[in-house]
Formats: sequence, C-alpha cells, structure tokens
Amino acid sequence: MAKINEVENTAAINLISNGTEITGDVKSTGDIRIDGALTGNLNTRGKVVIGPSGRVKGELNCKNLEVSGNMEGKLVVEQLLNLKASSRINGEIITSRLSIEPGARFTGTCKMSEDNTNGGNNIARGKEGERQA
Repeated sequence: MAKINEVENTAAINLISNGTEITGDVKSTGDIRIDGALTGNLNTRGKVVIGPSGRVKGELNCKNLEVSGNMEGKLVVEQLLNLKASSRINGEIITSRLSIEPGARFTGTCKMSEDNTNGGNNIARGKEGERQA
C-alpha cells in the first residue's frame, strides 16, 4: 500500500523582496521578511524580520520582531523585539522583552510589560492592555 505523506500545518514565510514597494495594510498568520518597502500597517501572529534594506512606515503588530533596517511608526511586539546594530527606529515601542545591539538607533518612546506571564496578551491589545496594567 502507498503511504500518504501529510504536510504539517506550518505557517508559510512571506517575503517582500528588495525592490518591491507595497502601499496598504498587510494581515497574515505566518512569518514575514521585509527587504523592500512597506507603507501601511502590518498585523501578523508570526515573526517579522526587517532586513538591512527593509523600510516600514506605519503600525506593526506581531509576535516577535527583528529589525536590521528602518522602521517609522508604532511597534507592538507580543514577545521579543530585537534591534540589530544597523537598525534605525523612529516611533513608539510596546513590547515584553527588548534586545538592543550597540550601534542601533532608536528615537521615540518605549513601554515594556511588567508582567509577561500572560504571553503578552495585554501588549497585543495595545491601549486596552495599557489600561489594565
């Protein structure tokens, strides 16, 4: 008998490559890597990577975020925000955990959750979570 291979339900990795410019809102359940430009809001349950050539202008809401490029706007990260040495951030950060490499530049405000036992649920809700803290 033939064996049927079932593919596990894994989230796909979406790529916005260098030279690609997107204007508008993006919503996804999977991971996203941005090496191009996004002007608009990005909302995903997965991890986002903004590569060295990546540029984002708008609100970004995700589970984990690694930034090597440029970001202007509001960042709402449920778990870990990792700012690499080449990153340039201008805006508001709301996160549970923050890692900043020497050389990274950040201009704006940062609010961190004091209680991350809820998996960042208050953070992911933004202002609603701020009222509960």
